[in-house]
Amino acid sequence: MLKEPTRRIRFLSRDEAQRLLAALPEHQADMAAFALATGLRASNVTGLEWSQVDLVRRLAWVHPDQAKARKAIPVPLNAEAVGIIRRWLGRHMTHVFSYHGKPITQVSTKAWYAALERAGIEDFRWHDLRHTWASWHVQNGTPLYVLQELGRWESAEMVRRYAHLAAEHLSPFADRLMAVRAADAGSAEAGMKGAESYGTNPSQP
Repeated sequence: MLKEPTRRIRFLSRDEAQRLLAALPEHQADMAAFALATGLRASNVTGLEWSQVDLVRRLAWVHPDQAKARKAIPVPLNAEAVGIIRRWLGRHMTHVFSYHGKPITQVSTKAWYAALERAGIEDFRWHDLRHTWASWHVQNGTPLYVLQELGRWESAEMVRRYAHLAAEHLSPFADRLMAVRAADAGSAEAGMKGAESYGTNPSQP
């Protein structure tokens, strides 16, 4: 049996995410938005090169030596991710994201923490953008097995941390309890009416 993860998952609401992106400088805002759109880890966002992007096929990829599990990663790009990348066309020869003409190597900077403070967000790390991406997926109905493939997790156990956010399939079973209670209440009410009718019928002895 898979062990249930016990560590709390920190993720942003849509409103919190918008406040954070608005408080960040342009390069970090776009990198954070790209992370929220793709689920990529920080190093894969900062290290993303133009040679790893195909805007026609709406696909990016991470080389094995750049991946945590040392396996190549295909990254499907949604419309938001494509739009972000297009904004950075022509700014740097090799890297998608840059700052003052140079590749970016750090994300948890003074500007990041200052933006968190301005946005009123506490207890949040850059890596939690990945948790936010995964949580939004589950909340919008993405099956856990699909999320595992999208997020490139090695085991199902790693994905089960988000399972509590997708309980829609349990709702019909929860409703069964209400149906039983309603049926019991209906039977009791019918019984009471029957008893009252018996007691007030003048033809009865």
